[in-house]
Amino acid sequence: MLLEDIKRATQNFNNDNCIGGGGFGRVYKGDLQDGDGFKTIVAKRLDTRFGQGEQQFLSELQILMDYKHQNVIGLLGYCDEIDEKVIIYEYASRGSLDRYLNDSSLTWVKRLNICIDVASALDFLHGGGGKQAKVIHRDIKSANILLNHDWKAKLADFGLSLISPLTHQTDYVIDHACGTPGYLDPLYRKSGFLTIESDIYSFGVVLFEMLCGRSTFVIHKHEGHYLPDFIKNRFDEGKHDEVVFKQIREQMEPKSLTTFQKIAYQCLHHEREERPTTKEVLMELEKALAFQLNSEDKSDCVEEKSHASVIESQVVELSNELNSMNLTGESENFKIHNQDYMLHDQTDDPAGPDCSGDMWVQESRLLGRLLRLLSQICQKQMHKYEKEAKLQVILVVVFGGDGWIAVLIQTSHVSYRLSLNRPGGLSWTFLDIT
Repeated sequence: MLLEDIKRATQNFNNDNCIGGGGFGRVYKGDLQDGDGFKTIVAKRLDTRFGQGEQQFLSELQILMDYKHQNVIGLLGYCDEIDEKVIIYEYASRGSLDRYLNDSSLTWVKRLNICIDVASALDFLHGGGGKQAKVIHRDIKSANILLNHDWKAKLADFGLSLISPLTHQTDYVIDHACGTPGYLDPLYRKSGFLTIESDIYSFGVVLFEMLCGRSTFVIHKHEGHYLPDFIKNRFDEGKHDEVVFKQIREQMEPKSLTTFQKIAYQCLHHEREERPTTKEVLMELEKALAFQLNSEDKSDCVEEKSHASVIESQVVELSNELNSMNLTGESENFKIHNQDYMLHDQTDDPAGPDCSGDMWVQESRLLGRLLRLLSQICQKQMHKYEKEAKLQVILVVVFGGDGWIAVLIQTSHVSYRLSLNRPGGLSWTFLDIT
């Protein structure tokens, strides 16, 4: 990618466009010409004064070119000219995960899905991604996890990452320990022996950050030690619930929480051999999500049944009132329309059908109440399929002999047929969803 185009996109690396920085240098947001329009990009500009040099630039570039995954930040291009080295990434509109740890709008289900995304990326990298070498990230932390508009997570910042051959006789790399305090594997820090389990440890810290709603730095500020020691102390005291973010605690299904806590705690085990693999972490996180979703489905089902039961009992009561009246005579067909959730009952309209007679008026009013209840059923059913849709219901009522009424309720997605008859009372059928 031409340096001239990158400078134009970032307004010559203007400070107003700077959105972050670190060991590599500064990171800029820009708008790159893309056909007739523009594409938002992120440009990471190497600055050797910050401690990382050309080798780190080439390492990150190689990883992003060779290891492509839906949960690894995407490479759009790079520039290496006139002593300028720049890597161009896809833009993650919500920024880094650390900004949302204490945000109550980040629900437990969203947190689980984000953790699963990151675990998927690590499993891909640790497994070699179909290549002949595995990638050890070496700096897993919530600030290096980026979020798209739909909360999909992308693992980023591979400046410290190492590529280790899968066929290597040893499963470790001897290297000067580097990373971020509060996330760094203590064994790696002490010995300089780097393994993929060091990434697992760091990921365990992120998992507990998601559970606690606080970063390891915030915990260090208030508790005097980083998150791993804080968690160990609480667990040793049997105070597992005290580490849970209060704003999301009520959302959590107990099995989901227990499964999550157990696998996250294993990640922080002092002995590397006792830490789980990324596949095991991924499997347990997916299990925690399944427990949560199954619980929510059951809760919704109970709530829906309860709501339906109340409405149906009212419908039965009204149908019994109608059935106790004399509904014989010639058949009449008419329609009642619901516009923007408000029924317009044409039986109350003087210009409507001939409604003379007290009995007919009473029947019409009861029927109007009945149809309003039926529209609630439609709205409830419709809400499950198209929550943002404006509901328009057409209710076609057919009066027949021998005291029965047939009602067809039609929306753009849902059809019901309701039968009211004197001998059998209420009978209604959910016909189809188109």
